Amino acid sequence: MTTKKTDRDLLFKGIKTMVFALLSLFMGPTLIHMAFSNLEKPLYIPLLIVGCLVCAMAIFLIFKGINTIMDSIFKKSTP
Repeated sequence: MTTKKTDRDLLFKGIKTMVFALLSLFMGPTLIHMAFSNLEKPLYIPLLIVGCLVCAMAIFLIFKGINTIMDSIFKKSTP
């Protein structure tokens, strides 16, 4: 009978993804705030679009990171 062990390489990959998600979680709302504070500037629309895309990327990275961490802990490893 084999025991389940955590795949450390996959766990490290999941934690790295979560770090990028954390950075995106702070950067996205900051960009959106900068866009809304400069409504009369010509870069208002592009900055707002980039901020929204960064926020969407943060949500995607959170789900991907949690899924990778769960796979590293609970999936059976093949010898």
